[in-house]
Amino acid sequence: MWSRLGALLQQAVESREPAQDLLQSFVQHWRGVTQYYLETTDESRNARDTDIPWRLRQLLDILVYEERELKNGENGDPAGVGDPAGPCMEYLLQHKILETLCTLAKAEYPPGMRQQVLLFYSRLLTKVQRPLLHYLSVHRPVQKLISLAGQPGVTDRKEELQFLSAVCAKLEKDPSLLIHVLEAEAGGRSGGAEQEDEGSSAAPKRKPRQNLFKALLRLCNCRSQKGKLAVKAREALLAVLRAAQEEGPVNLIARSDLSTLVAEHLCELSACIPATTHPYDITIQEDTGWRTELGTEDKDNIGEHAALRRFFCWVEYCDWLVRESHEVIGTAISRSVAEKYLLGVLQPELLEVSELSILRSTALLTALFQHLAASPLLQQLLSFVLGEDTDPEKRNDRRPPLRAQLIQRCNHLSDEISLASLRLFEVILQLPSEIALHNLVTRNLETRGYLSGAQDESKGLDGDAWEGTEELEEDPYFTEGFSDNELRLTERNPKQRAEPAGREQSVRSFLSLVPEEMKSSDSGYDSYLQDALVQYQVLCKVTSRWKWPLTPHPLLAGHQGQEFYEGHFLEVLFDRLGGILDQPYEMNLLATSLLGRLALFPHPHLQEYLLDPFISLAPGARSLFSVLVRVVADLAQRSLRVSRFQETLCLVKRQLLGDSPDVQLSHTTLCRGVVVLEEFCKELAAAACVTHHPLPN
Repeated sequence: MWSRLGALLQQAVESREPAQDLLQSFVQHWRGVTQYYLETTDESRNARDTDIPWRLRQLLDILVYEERELKNGENGDPAGVGDPAGPCMEYLLQHKILETLCTLAKAEYPPGMRQQVLLFYSRLLTKVQRPLLHYLSVHRPVQKLISLAGQPGVTDRKEELQFLSAVCAKLEKDPSLLIHVLEAEAGGRSGGAEQEDEGSSAAPKRKPRQNLFKALLRLCNCRSQKGKLAVKAREALLAVLRAAQEEGPVNLIARSDLSTLVAEHLCELSACIPATTHPYDITIQEDTGWRTELGTEDKDNIGEHAALRRFFCWVEYCDWLVRESHEVIGTAISRSVAEKYLLGVLQPELLEVSELSILRSTALLTALFQHLAASPLLQQLLSFVLGEDTDPEKRNDRRPPLRAQLIQRCNHLSDEISLASLRLFEVILQLPSEIALHNLVTRNLETRGYLSGAQDESKGLDGDAWEGTEELEEDPYFTEGFSDNELRLTERNPKQRAEPAGREQSVRSFLSLVPEEMKSSDSGYDSYLQDALVQYQVLCKVTSRWKWPLTPHPLLAGHQGQEFYEGHFLEVLFDRLGGILDQPYEMNLLATSLLGRLALFPHPHLQEYLLDPFISLAPGARSLFSVLVRVVADLAQRSLRVSRFQETLCLVKRQLLGDSPDVQLSHTTLCRGVVVLEEFCKELAAAACVTHHPLPN
């Protein structure tokens, strides 16, 4: 019967029956829907087993055909907002058909009616090109239907997503329509037939509806087959935020609870991560991508690994929302994440005293830095970890507490906590962030208080101070891999132009710091040169927009006599370096890696403080070179108490390189520390060399 009626309607459509006949057909099909409720006696019969779905399709087909006929009229233009609607569309709007359908969907009568109504709305918004959401008789039932979407326990997620995606597609095309979807219910407002927007002037006084974002976010996180619905819901929300760039829609979204909802879900996912999750499982999490979340049927989508994947998937999605949204919206989301998750959830975990809790929360914090790329979120995360102070630090001032705890843990009694904390700051220093470097290091070097008052900047070192310096220019380890132009003194540092031997002396001082009888090999530092040059070039490019000084600031008389403090971060790193002969191998590698990276940053004070062995230090001040000198002095005393020290050292070096069987040797920790010390001095020599080179054009 349905196919026969469909054929008759199609025949009527193809014969271009008059508009009045179309309207009669439209009215007839709508009465067929309403007649069902008057005649049916079987309340358990599913809607799909009735003629309701067919009649709704006929209603839609008539509306689409009517619009096409209007479009192909005399002017040939598509129907617009100001163009008159056809008689069938007028009937739909004036007789509140959409309102009625929404009521039937809410009542879910007959069973499955909600699904049929969602499909009708989806097709109406998708196939009818005429803008509809500005009509009160359209956007009011759309709002009500949105409020039904995403509710727990329903089975028609697919139809919900189709409906919400259709709404979002309209909003993406015209973000000004957001006011009709997000506006609040106005008390006492009388319903009309066809009603235009009452004006946006009253909208800012109302709190926006949250139903659209709540429904989308529920679907964003539903675990359906292979997570496809969740991905599509995220794409729909992202498209709306990406399109909303005008002031009105931006402010409307910013005033909504979107940012709160996003942050609250992050907290919920964090709570789902088992407290027993091993920190290693957190650190090995790969970039999942918010488009690739697994579904419930996947065998790996259970337990702590699944909880971690869902958490970081949402972290990356938050990052995309902030990155693609207008700055005002992105800032609102970032602040909510900082307030609700960072301060409300993560900070208490970071400040716990349990070793497992510290390791777990530190691993999560490190992973957050690795998964985020959007600037506002990174700024909030850096502010959360480091605080917002910009003035030089004072000794024993441990504010803010979280920053002090995280830095101090780099020198913790527990080696595991120390390693985890060092890895955290290693990741932070790899960020292209001037704030991070200023907070941790450079703010304490601004006055150059590490120099003694008798420092004479214009005076170079005596040419006889370092015997054999003139041979350095012929040293193949020094010149290999660099052109003549690359070996010229840099234009960044006038001091070095007036002091041609300064670079060579700095390099030689680092290379000769460890005595020959305490070295594991006689190799030079050529293996570090090319890598150091590449890193230096990258850092120069990154920092070129940071407005760093090209030359050191002049020494100010007002700062003479003040105690110099290198800052908490360098203090802890220097302490770690001072214990290099007694620490685990991995600890030494991390500590020297951090100091080596800092030495390559093209800040004149940082390079002077870390790479110039000849500065005259203020009383009580220490530099990187002075710490190394003390370590070497300690090594000289301890090596005398080890029989056949150099032979043992060479065996340990071969074991580290994998060239010798891993047999038990005495004084292994000491020898491994010496190997790291020796290689670190070569690394610093390479840094001292390349930081004096002009960068190629």
